[in-house]
Amino acid sequence: MFVRTESFREFIRFYPLITLILIIHLLVHLATTLPLLPSREIFTLLAGVNLYIIEGEFWRILTPIFVHSGFAHLLFNSFSLVLFGPALERILGKAKFLLVYLLTGIAANVATLLLEPPTYTHVGSSGAIFGLFGFYLAISMFRKDLLSKENSQIIITIAVIGVIMTFFQSNINITAHIFGLIAGFFTGRVLLLKQ
Repeated sequence: MFVRTESFREFIRFYPLITLILIIHLLVHLATTLPLLPSREIFTLLAGVNLYIIEGEFWRILTPIFVHSGFAHLLFNSFSLVLFGPALERILGKAKFLLVYLLTGIAANVATLLLEPPTYTHVGSSGAIFGLFGFYLAISMFRKDLLSKENSQIIITIAVIGVIMTFFQSNINITAHIFGLIAGFFTGRVLLLKQ
């Protein structure tokens, strides 16, 4: 379930939404790093800056989900999405998967706005990635038929390790990770009741 055996072409065909998100990640990364573009200005325009959100720049609640602080940050989050996103895109379908991804990422950014100081700046899709983990945890608890016991154990282990690592790494938006996970869990609880 979490091992990718598809060819590149098959991955694009089977998981078009994840492919689109990855393309957006890459294009935004190029726009914020290429020396030929006003990359610093683009980064500043898209980053989550609490003070600017308070002043009415509400797009900054959404855009940080697609902005990363460097290639390693982009690679780690994109790799996580490639590993853990496809099963959920298949289980939920494109529309619900997009809803979960964006809703949990936005919830993580709103929590960051409410709990971090006005000068706090944040970027990255980690809140949405942790939202996927939270959704998987909801599946493990409330819809055991959708995941094997082994895959449930893998998800629980990775979620626990992810939360622990959140507190031991520098430059991590702890608030986004924790509230993304919580938002994913509660979103899963609601959506799984309707299936």
